[in-house]
Amino acid sequence: MTTPRRFTDIDTWVFDLDNTLYPHHVNLWQQVDTRIGEFVSAWLKITRDEARVIQKDYYRRYGTTMRGMMTEHGVRADDYLAYVHRIDHSPLEPNPAMGAAIARLPGRKLILTNGSTDHASAVLARLGIGDHFEAVFDIIAADLEPKPAPQTYQKFLRDHGVTPATSAMFEDLARNLVVPHQLGMTTVLVVPDGSQEVVREDWELEGRDAAHVDHVTDDLTGFLQKVLST
Repeated sequence: MTTPRRFTDIDTWVFDLDNTLYPHHVNLWQQVDTRIGEFVSAWLKITRDEARVIQKDYYRRYGTTMRGMMTEHGVRADDYLAYVHRIDHSPLEPNPAMGAAIARLPGRKLILTNGSTDHASAVLARLGIGDHFEAVFDIIAADLEPKPAPQTYQKFLRDHGVTPATSAMFEDLARNLVVPHQLGMTTVLVVPDGSQEVVREDWELEGRDAAHVDHVTDDLTGFLQKVLST
């Protein structure tokens, strides 16, 4: 076992968005997931059941269903994103405690998401924490290449002048922490707290014991508070 990387010298804090900055059991992503299935079904003119098989296959193989639909079927990213992110954000509630913890973190705070800036803005506004982040690096900024593609992280680091060795990455998917860890970032996997039902694929919940995961938490606010107290 290797010693987990610590937070002593961290000056840049990088957060995924969905299922990371809000609890998994909100299941906001389930709405997006449903919209994706509708889009795939309509575009390919197939049943919803057939569309779901393709949707999940592309998600696992390409990082996002959108990338698979673009590659395999010529879908335009703008059309896809406009449709799948047209959801009800009202299940999200303000989280002043998390906002206060993020505000106290020393240095810069950035969002790195496979979603769109519009979606990120809506989520951050509902949580009441948007003012704490310097920038959002979304799927458009990534040239439509989603995490976990190595070039996406490299472009993020270049565009925002981020030094991996003094940065921490918070994510809900363990596979999206492989490259950050290889680059030298301290990695944190955010998992469900077990209090309520979570709608996720089994593989999405794996990886807690992976070597590229330095820390695991089911309470992001509490975890950040603990980091600040050490």
